Amino acid sequence: MKSIAVMMMTSNKYTYNPYIDKYIDMVERQEVKTNEDIKLLIELVKKKLSPPNNIIIKHEMIETGIKKINEYFPFKLLPWQEFTFALLHAYYEDDTLVWDTFLLMMGRGAGKNGFIAALSFYFTTTFHGIKQYNVDIVANSENQAKTSFDDVYNVIEDHPKLQKAFYRTKVEIRFKKTDSYIRYNTSNARTKDGLRSACVIFDEIHEFEDYKNIKVFRSGLGKKKNPRTFFITTNGNVRGGVLDDYLERSRDILRGENKTSKMLPIIFRLDSEDEVHDFSNWEKANPSLPYFKDLRITMEQEYYEMQDQPQMAIEFMTKRMNLPAQESYSVVAEWEKIKATDREIPDLKGQKCIGAIDYASVRDFCSVGLLFKHGDERVWIQHTFICHLALKLEHREFKFDIELARQKGLCTIIYEDSINEKCVANWFLEQAKKYKILNIVCDSYRKAILTAAFSEAGLPLNEVRNGSITHNKVYPLVEKLFADEKLIFGDDMMMRWYTNNVYVDTDPKGNKTYKKIEPVLRKTDGFFAFIHAISKDEEIPVPKKLTFFKCKTY
Repeated sequence: MKSIAVMMMTSNKYTYNPYIDKYIDMVERQEVKTNEDIKLLIELVKKKLSPPNNIIIKHEMIETGIKKINEYFPFKLLPWQEFTFALLHAYYEDDTLVWDTFLLMMGRGAGKNGFIAALSFYFTTTFHGIKQYNVDIVANSENQAKTSFDDVYNVIEDHPKLQKAFYRTKVEIRFKKTDSYIRYNTSNARTKDGLRSACVIFDEIHEFEDYKNIKVFRSGLGKKKNPRTFFITTNGNVRGGVLDDYLERSRDILRGENKTSKMLPIIFRLDSEDEVHDFSNWEKANPSLPYFKDLRITMEQEYYEMQDQPQMAIEFMTKRMNLPAQESYSVVAEWEKIKATDREIPDLKGQKCIGAIDYASVRDFCSVGLLFKHGDERVWIQHTFICHLALKLEHREFKFDIELARQKGLCTIIYEDSINEKCVANWFLEQAKKYKILNIVCDSYRKAILTAAFSEAGLPLNEVRNGSITHNKVYPLVEKLFADEKLIFGDDMMMRWYTNNVYVDTDPKGNKTYKKIEPVLRKTDGFFAFIHAISKDEEIPVPKKLTFFKCKTY
């Protein structure tokens, strides 16, 4: 027996649904420029919606929903939005959803907040038709979470007809007939016990370092029929976090290696960084761009400005093109190469090494470490001392899970007004019980602070030149070590974070200098301590391997 979807497509001359067909046709006819992810998505959708699968597509709900959104909102849904909206209404014969989770990643300016607002509005109304279908919008900051909520609020304010249908305050919008609400939440809000969400929309998940709040908000799902989750975001600067996990899962889904997942990845981005120089490729990252003339003008201006401003280049590539900073041309190493440092620390007991120290202020972060040679590899063991005052940032948070790093023994939080230099000296004294520390280096400013404590402890302390001269000298070695995957940091998420927060500045003469991407929230102390140590690389002898002779035994 044919499914309802198949019977309807025969009589109405469309394959799946008019809005689904339209976007598929635009992609396949190359009327829109799309990346490989979207091409794989199209094939996945076609395969899932085609026989022998008996998928039911609720055409009337789709038509009504799009009509009402276009009627009330100050914009019309674009083809990619209509396509996504239509796919929300694909069901199995038992009336369960084909896809209950959507990852939607697109470049900044694509209209994602308007789309979130439209979805939230629709799900709570009788057009969707499920009572108490509650929508929670979640973001890291109140301003971000409130953006889409305010969009819905303003739409209601602009239409007297809707004012009668909705009860609204500055913190909650509720459709009277369905008793369904829209609320906005921050990821660090008060306790979320007793949540009764039917739909959770996570806005800008690139800012999430862990799953703690995702688990909390999703815990309320399942109490209502057909619960849904949306992850809607641009790319970001947090590597190894939630977004990277979902992108990796998306890759498996799109390649057909994960056939059981009910997540649908809709990922707009450039296929490679080189494509950025052809403006026609930008549509790959932002499907709304052909419809937003002013946005294109703004982006073109940003592109020209970034040519001699590395910080802007990183921001443009990450936020506009959805290629993370690691894939731009100014990074220390690609993220995959940074991840390759996550290998087990070999047995180095009794081995010779160079120590190094870096920190900007006694009230901030202080990184200490030891550099070893292990054959043609380099091993870097690092620890960070953090003054508790450095963690008290108003209205801002580090894009890194410092508490997890503390639990893993990667850092120590100092609950005093400053980091006592004796704490730093004591760390090296403890390491000296296991390793032969040949030298300890830091820059001239830190040396002045540390000299007395290190002299008292009997530890060597020498100055290393900071800045372009040293950086340019070590750059070829550092580049090769990352490229050849000859660096070992062990299970040190903090060191990988430090490395990811640095870019390479190249002057007109080709000289290289390592610089901070952002000085406050993206710390770099561990990386610069490593640079101090690697500048003395020639002082570390390569351990000789023991040679065993063959001999006969009787």
